[in-house]
Amino acid sequence: MKVETIKSSEEELELVISGVACSFANALRRVGMSQVPVFAVDSITVYENSSAFFDEYIANRLALVPLRTEEGYKEGEEIILMLDAVGPCTVYSKDLRSTDGKITPAREKIPLLKLGQGQNVRLEAKAKLGIGREHAKFQASNIMYNYDEKKDEYAFKIESFGQMAAREVLKQAVKVINEKCKELEKQMKK
Repeated sequence: MKVETIKSSEEELELVISGVACSFANALRRVGMSQVPVFAVDSITVYENSSAFFDEYIANRLALVPLRTEEGYKEGEEIILMLDAVGPCTVYSKDLRSTDGKITPAREKIPLLKLGQGQNVRLEAKAKLGIGREHAKFQASNIMYNYDEKKDEYAFKIESFGQMAAREVLKQAVKVINEKCKELEKQMKK
């Protein structure tokens, strides 16, 4: 196997992989999109909401905010994000306050809702660690590749949604594949 990095930034990683089977390339793509664990808002408790937005709409908007995710957390682990805003203002993702300083919105300027004069919203949102196979809100990236038959190589492009760097998404995908292979080997010995 040969890997050549073409472009690398926080949001995007482009690389060419040669000397691998199509099944490996596809496994890498699928695992990177569906099994890399990231945090996302899973439920909210609304204490006050005098805005024009239904609680369910706000919950949906919060679930779509990508949250920075670092290693060291276990699947199903939860953190709390708090929101307390009074209008008139536009409430942005930066207004969410996390109980864990490492888990914060990946982008600060995502508009969540607009509050008019005298309107307010106060809530707690539970974010949990999950995987994209469970729900799209837990998807860490978009991964695509093109196969060049003449060169027998795969040109990969990994676009991070902000929870972690694109290179980290690839590392996590490889880690998941390794763990699954070890588990298979362990089961085969039984």
